[in-house]
Amino acid sequence: MVLKNSDYGEIWREMRVSSLTDMILVKLARIKQIEDNLGQTQASEGADANYQDIINYAIFALIRLSE
Repeated sequence: MVLKNSDYGEIWREMRVSSLTDMILVKLARIKQIEDNLGQTQASEGADANYQDIINYAIFALIRLSE
């Protein structure tokens, strides 16, 4: 999460929770695509990185909900 935050700054603090939810849904769709391709990717990270991103976005959403 620290690496993701350093990559993009704290822009997530200005995002709506629904936008973070949309980002999670995009990651889920990407994981499904990777699974459909039997784990093969051409230019992106694998499923494990996408799961980590989902965790990060969920934490960001929980923080936003508590503000």
